[in-house]
Amino acid sequence: MDKKVLLQETELFVLDMDGTFYLDNEIIDGSLDFLEQVERLGKRFVFLTNNSSKSPNTYIEKLAKMNCHIGRDQIMSSGDVMIHYLKENYPGKSVYLVGTPDLENNFKENGINLTQEQSDVVVIGFDMTLTYEKLMLACNYIRNGAEFLATHLDINCPTRDGFIPDCGAMCAAISLSTGKQPKYVGKPFKETVDYVLAKTGAELEHISFVGDRLYTDVKTGVNNGAHGILVLSGEVKIEDVAGSDVTPDAIFDNLKEMAELMKTFE
Repeated sequence: MDKKVLLQETELFVLDMDGTFYLDNEIIDGSLDFLEQVERLGKRFVFLTNNSSKSPNTYIEKLAKMNCHIGRDQIMSSGDVMIHYLKENYPGKSVYLVGTPDLENNFKENGINLTQEQSDVVVIGFDMTLTYEKLMLACNYIRNGAEFLATHLDINCPTRDGFIPDCGAMCAAISLSTGKQPKYVGKPFKETVDYVLAKTGAELEHISFVGDRLYTDVKTGVNNGAHGILVLSGEVKIEDVAGSDVTPDAIFDNLKEMAELMKTFE
């Protein structure tokens, strides 16, 4: 699709964060310019991350340190998607959560019925406070009939010093022990798109998911009736695209290139 036409037709940009808007704790050059152009043109943006280890408020504080000031309605995580999914499909059911204190607080603030006992549902997040006891209880409850859900499928999380095990890796251990496979709800799955639509009221054909990963960010858009825009400022390099089963609607070097093109719009 023509890059200019795609940007003109997009009314809501759903932005990935690490690798797209910033790298670790450093904002990527041109990111704030992009947001300025979005607002100048009367368009909207929201941030959406698969990383469920941190709460939306934690991300709001991190972005503020980069001179990017947003409201709670402009930040979404796979944890938020899971909360929405639980409310829609398991209202009032008990949940055993394997997650960080940040994620646990987010669940509690949204009225999810958390328990340490046998639960109706087990939810696995990106738990950087994982213990053997948590792993054991999750497996026991799933064997006893609890539904097995997970916030996102990412196997590894990139850091400045390399990769660390992410939610998908934790689920792999549980699956190997229990013989059960989880249902994932974060990017690139339909549940994420359903959540974005519910929270923003945007029209599907006017939404573009923007990110540096083909199999999550871009795939969310192209597989679910929206658009997927790849930026080359993070994980994926241009030579990776040819071998992927996900074809972006457009490819940009970074948000700065998108901003420069948008500056030509009236």
